[in-house]
Amino acid sequence: MWERARSLLEQADRIQKQFCAPARPGAKRASWEPPADIFETDSEVWVLVVLPGVAPETIQVEVLQNDVTISGDRALPPAFRAAVVHRLEIPHGRFVRRVTLPPGHYTLAQQALELGCLFVGLTKGQG
Repeated sequence: MWERARSLLEQADRIQKQFCAPARPGAKRASWEPPADIFETDSEVWVLVVLPGVAPETIQVEVLQNDVTISGDRALPPAFRAAVVHRLEIPHGRFVRRVTLPPGHYTLAQQALELGCLFVGLTKGQG
């Protein structure tokens, strides 16, 4: 009985930690949302988004007032597309992450994908 309870608790923990739902092939909607951090200095706001295995050319960054939206696609590696899946915990497919920035006006200054993380630098505007 205790083993079954422990198994159910582990399963609930995995589900709680899971932040993705695999997309069906050809799906247009986002299937996962990557985690993000926001840092602020006197003149800039930085958004750090965890995007392991995402090709830079698939990433779009849009700034609208005090929101930034990062979207793109993480493709399943071609070698695995015909494989039997025994476990699928790493998110694949279309992603969208929208974060609200501190009040203000922002301009996209730079973006860089390094070590599986997207760094988005935003310059604070006057207004």
